[in-house]
Amino acid sequence: MQATTLKYKSQSVAKYYFVAALLLFTGQIVFGLGLGLQYVIGDFLFPYIPFNQARMVHTNLLIVWLLFGFMGAAYYMVPEESETELWSPKLALVLFWVFLTAGALTIVGYLVVPYAKLAELTGNELLQTMGREFLEQPLPTKVGIVIVALGFLLNIAMTILKGRKTSITLVLLMGLTGLAVFFLFSFYNPKNLVQDKMAWWWVVHLWVEGVWELILASLLAFVLIKTTGVDREVIDKWMYVIIAMALITGILGTGHHYYFIGLPGYWSWIGGIFSAMEPIPFFMMTVFAFNMVQRRRREHPNQAAVLWAVGTSVMGFLGAGLWGFIHTLSPINYYTHGTQITAAHGHLAFYGAYVLVVITIISYAMPMLRGREANPKRAQAVEMWSFWIMTIGMSVMVLALTGAGVLQVWLQRLPTTGAMGFMATQDQLGFFYWIRVGGGVIFLVGLVTYLSSFFIGEGADERATAGGGVLASPAQRA
Repeated sequence: MQATTLKYKSQSVAKYYFVAALLLFTGQIVFGLGLGLQYVIGDFLFPYIPFNQARMVHTNLLIVWLLFGFMGAAYYMVPEESETELWSPKLALVLFWVFLTAGALTIVGYLVVPYAKLAELTGNELLQTMGREFLEQPLPTKVGIVIVALGFLLNIAMTILKGRKTSITLVLLMGLTGLAVFFLFSFYNPKNLVQDKMAWWWVVHLWVEGVWELILASLLAFVLIKTTGVDREVIDKWMYVIIAMALITGILGTGHHYYFIGLPGYWSWIGGIFSAMEPIPFFMMTVFAFNMVQRRRREHPNQAAVLWAVGTSVMGFLGAGLWGFIHTLSPINYYTHGTQITAAHGHLAFYGAYVLVVITIISYAMPMLRGREANPKRAQAVEMWSFWIMTIGMSVMVLALTGAGVLQVWLQRLPTTGAMGFMATQDQLGFFYWIRVGGGVIFLVGLVTYLSSFFIGEGADERATAGGGVLASPAQRA
């Protein structure tokens, strides 16, 4: 592969964020596999890592590693889009170590200190923010996240302001601003349960079904411009339509979380209608990706990045769109809310929409950060295999969880008399939970396969060709 150098030296800070993201991603999957085993082997790892601690680590690592991925993507993309060096590479590195240290200490705290004691030690009585799902972080960690987010936003905004403005950087800046602003609601913890749940959803929902979608669209657009050579104006038009639909459906679609928390009944209509429309921007994203690849003006040597980009659009539509749609209307959600159907949707939506797009930008940018335009063909072949292995593993998990959820609704939620209790129902779902564990193992194999592609050097193609391997022509093999 042709050697290359970065257009802007400050882009190199992205490498720190990408490496940290992949390491934390690995940790998330390991803890997820442990959780899957705890569903079927109740005392697995007990009392060393109880279920509640493992679940906190699993979900918090998901959020943190995706944030590292988004930050690394921005630090790589924005200098190139703005045609100027990053405003402060030193600030980017300082924030990296602050965020990594705070995240590591928080995970250690979850694992070695009882949660109530952790709350006491970290000053939760000063401002009570702990104890809510996904927002379990101690007060110092939340403050650290705000500092990192604001410092990161300042760095990106100043870089954009001093350089060229493009639709991609403006959409990215909108998404990153929303990311920082909506996290502030995690500090609001009212005693009124209805107000508490509203504020909680403003973080959880409006992150993943609102502002994160803007980040997703900008990352996907950047990679498709670079790998297909399609005119920027064409991609810009698609992106604007997609993000407009994503914002309209995402913001008003928040109402599908208001069904049963004490808000007025009209939210059943607003939430139901706009939630049912949420698959539209993801379907448009799928059409967009395939359309851009078909209209490409160049064959980029990094075909693995193209596969990840197309995979993002397809799996995002299936997970966030289709699996979200099947239980978003209030008459259905009444029975399915909080069941394994919800877990199936959550897993596939995060994988399709956000995990894959972060890997897409890493797949495109990391070779550049390592001094080459694309990885060797053999490394790309391994990387493509990893996409299919991880996607198959995730599909197995999601189908198992969907089956478990349907049976759970049938046994526990639907009967008007003689319904099974929660634990009795769980005993009936063991078959599906074992399949879910199998899917998790497949996914971990895919992740290890992906990580192994980083260690395949330029000499692999030459050796394969000389030895008549998979990369050799038929004449050479003969």
